[in-house]
Amino acid sequence: MRWLPDTELAVMKALWASGPDTPRAVLEQNLAEYHWASNTINTYLTRLVEKGFVSVRRNRRNNLYSPLVDLESYQAFDSRAVLSRLYGSPRNFVAALARDGLDRQDLEELQALLNELSGEDTHA
Repeated sequence: MRWLPDTELAVMKALWASGPDTPRAVLEQNLAEYHWASNTINTYLTRLVEKGFVSVRRNRRNNLYSPLVDLESYQAFDSRAVLSRLYGSPRNFVAALARDGLDRQDLEELQALLNELSGEDTHA
């Protein structure tokens, strides 16, 4: 897997929201807020196909696009990459968040997540 630029990520988000076998017209409608030309969207789709993120198949006169990478997998990859590149470790990331001001509820939610991930029962 590899990092996607914001433009290609926007196309992927539209595709994840639409699901498999999305017609080009639906993608263009979902991306209307960007005011991209049809050729621009085509360029991004072609790049995503080349990178292995999207498959395309012809159905009569339409191309249908499907994500080959799911949202959760990309989020996990991107999170690890950001963490590694900017913070080096999860501890350093949480420390940076704490310096910016985590409130009690944030800390409780983080603790509950850590307990869940480590298999601890918080209701014992």
